[in-house]
Amino acid sequence: MSEQITTTSGTTGAEDLTTRYGASMLGVFGTPQRILVRGEGAHVWDAEGNEYLDLLGGIAVNALGHAHPSFVAALTKQVETLGHVSNFFATGPQIELAETLLRLAEAPAGSGVFFTSSGTESNEAAFKIARRTGRPRILALEDAFHGRTMGALALTHKESYREPFEPLPGGVEFVPPGDVQALEAALAPGDVAALFLEPIQGEAGVVPLPDEYLRAARRLTAEHGTLLIVDEVQTGVARTGEWFAHQRLDDLQPDVMTLAKGLGGGFPIGAVIAYGEQVRSLLQPGQHGTTFGGNPLGASVALAVLGTIAEDDLRGSARDRGDHLARRIDELAADDDRITGIRGAGLLRGIALAEPIAPQVVARALEAGFIINAANPHTLRLAPPLIVTDAQIDTFVDALPALLDAATPGNCESDTIGKRS
Repeated sequence: MSEQITTTSGTTGAEDLTTRYGASMLGVFGTPQRILVRGEGAHVWDAEGNEYLDLLGGIAVNALGHAHPSFVAALTKQVETLGHVSNFFATGPQIELAETLLRLAEAPAGSGVFFTSSGTESNEAAFKIARRTGRPRILALEDAFHGRTMGALALTHKESYREPFEPLPGGVEFVPPGDVQALEAALAPGDVAALFLEPIQGEAGVVPLPDEYLRAARRLTAEHGTLLIVDEVQTGVARTGEWFAHQRLDDLQPDVMTLAKGLGGGFPIGAVIAYGEQVRSLLQPGQHGTTFGGNPLGASVALAVLGTIAEDDLRGSARDRGDHLARRIDELAADDDRITGIRGAGLLRGIALAEPIAPQVVARALEAGFIINAANPHTLRLAPPLIVTDAQIDTFVDALPALLDAATPGNCESDTIGKRS
């Protein structure tokens, strides 16, 4: 007797859906803040019909916002043609995407791409590339975040993420970011396989690494025969105003770059780029693999995302909108000592707060119709779609003083903060 699969799609109330979520999902994410049902451009709507300005973009994922016509068209066209094949076979979109990424990355002849489904999977592959050098040690930076799977977690510094799953893969050591002397000392023995770094440390509070440190990292790793692995999962794909954040420095070419997030604009796809034949050859046939990486759906969508960014000059838009946001926040900070500055580049920004109230501000912002994130207790993180406008940014900046009022202990919530619907 066959089993019938039934759905309960008729029950869509937010309270009911939240209850069902808690009853059916593993509790790793806690209770969802809202049940979202629809998105368009830089806005989303929840199950109760409330509208929100999405200034987080799925944490730097939704490069083109929600339901962008080029995203929808590429996905629809490809799924009507060929949805998935195993990696015993290749497809045109996969090959074209690899060629496009190598061109945008300005990778030398002999370079190659490996496709994944996520950022942590990209960093897992990079970890294995490092292991193939035969050297026993790998360096990562304090405050780094590279993912939650076991290899990527070994590269992630936050103790609360690491401790429940130890012992982690060994050989990883952490050095302080920005400290050239400490890096030089760690590399001196000549047995370091790779240095992993993020050009902007997102989970640390959107903290850019100094230019002189990045240049020193490239120089020192080259001198010691160590791979420089640049994690551009959050900073890549025009997020900072360059195709990849490290390209702002002319003399900084990594040995390996990892990507995901914005590459698919919401479709799960990541990539690893190995620069040059010597690095490309470290992983040999049979030494790594993936089921979904580089599937034609993801590759077609990624090509549409990259094409739209180029055609609409969204790199320039990211720079301009980011500069506008920074100016507006600096203006606020000049008169409001609760704001101590703004960090980051392009449309990856961290607003620094004097008091550890960022989670409370995030909650008040959601009530007011803005989706943002607390990277840490002192930092509000914004990573909106690259299509966001100055006018949309201004609505948040104009509301921020009242959000801070409402989040400050002892203050009553401002009457100016209301739920937008």
